[in-house]
Amino acid sequence: MIVVPDPRHKKVLVLRDTQGIAPGHAVLPPHLIPIVARFTGRLTCEQIARAADVPLEIVENVAEQLDAGLFLEGDTFSRALDRVRADFADLAVRPASHAGGAYPGDPGALASYVAKDCVAAARPKKIEGRIRAVVAPHIDPWRGAIGYGHAYGALAASLANDDDADTFVVLGTSHAPMSAPFALCRKAYDTPFGAMPVDEAFVDELAAAADFDPYADQLNHKREHSIEFQAVFLKYALGKRAARIVPILAGLGEEQARRSEPRKTASVARFLDALRKSISKRNGRVIVIAAADMAHVGPRFGDPKPHDAEHRLALEKTDGASLAHASAHDPARFWDHVASDLDTRRVCGLAPIFSMLDVLPTARGEVLHYEQNVDPDDGSIVSFASVVYV
Repeated sequence: MIVVPDPRHKKVLVLRDTQGIAPGHAVLPPHLIPIVARFTGRLTCEQIARAADVPLEIVENVAEQLDAGLFLEGDTFSRALDRVRADFADLAVRPASHAGGAYPGDPGALASYVAKDCVAAARPKKIEGRIRAVVAPHIDPWRGAIGYGHAYGALAASLANDDDADTFVVLGTSHAPMSAPFALCRKAYDTPFGAMPVDEAFVDELAAAADFDPYADQLNHKREHSIEFQAVFLKYALGKRAARIVPILAGLGEEQARRSEPRKTASVARFLDALRKSISKRNGRVIVIAAADMAHVGPRFGDPKPHDAEHRLALEKTDGASLAHASAHDPARFWDHVASDLDTRRVCGLAPIFSMLDVLPTARGEVLHYEQNVDPDDGSIVSFASVVYV
C-alpha cells in the first residue's frame, strides 16, 4: 500500500494487489482508514462500528466493496485465488505483464528506448575483466533509465568478450508476502523481444535440494516486476545470443522480521548451498543478477514529510555504507547494516542482494551508479544503484 496525493482529500491510501488477483486498486480516503485498519478478522462489523464511532451501515458498505474488489480474505477472494492460481499454473510462458505500461510494449520502440534513453544516456564504464554478477535496479524503467543503462550497458560489453556465459540466475525482490524463503518458477519469461527461456534442469536441481516447497509462492511471479524488468534488459543485451534464466524470488520474510542473519535458518542455508553448488558446477557459464532497489522514504511510504537536502545527503551516506559492504563481498555485514534500519529506510533489495553475495565466489564489486529518484508530486524517494562484480 502507498500514500498518494489527492485533490479532494489531500492524501489517500491506495491498496495494491501485487499478486494480480484483484483487477484494480482500492482507494481509501482518510476517514475510512480507522475502519479498514480494524478489518483483522477478529472483530464483527458491529464491534468495528462501535470502536470507530461510525454507523454500522458504513462499515458494512466498506466491507462489501472491499470483498467484491478482492481485498478481503474470505470465500470471494479464495475462489478468485484458486482460479488465478490454476490459470497461471497452466501457462508455459509467464506473460510480460508490465509491457506497454512500465516500458514500451512495441519491440522497436522498446529497443530505441533502451539504446538511447538508457545505455547511450548512461555512457557505461568499460569494465576490465569478466563480469560475474550484477546488481541492477527494479524501479520502473522510465524512472531508472540511467541505472539500467549502466548495469546492462556494462554487462552487454562484457558478454561480447565472454563466449561461455549462457545462464543468468536472477534473484528478484518479492513485493508480495511469501510463505517460503524463496520461490522458483519453471516458466519462460515473455518480453516484447521474445521469451527468455528458463533453464529447467537448473531449477529442478534447486527444487530437489530444498526442504520447503519452492513452488508454494510461484504465483508471486505472475505480477512481480523485479524479474520481468531484468528479463527485458537481458534479452536486449543478449541480442540473438542463446541463453536461459533461473528466476528466483527472494523473500526471507521471517529473517527480515527477526533481523536474523539468513544462514542461521537451516532451510535457507540449505537452499543457498544448493544454488552455490549449481553455479559452481557450470564452470563459469553462470552470471548472477540481483534485481534490487535500495531505500523507500517519504510520504508515499508512510513518512510525515519528504526528505530535505540534509536528509537526502544522510540517506546517500547510509546507502553508500550498505553498498560498500556489498562491494566488499561481505554478505553478513551487508545484511546487518541494512537490517538495522529496515523499518525506516525500507530497503526492498535486502534479500536478493544478500543471496547473490552469499552464493557468489570471491569477487570484487564496483558501484557504477547511485541515484535517488524523487517523486515530483510528494518528494518521496526510491534510491537504487548499479553494481558489477568481476
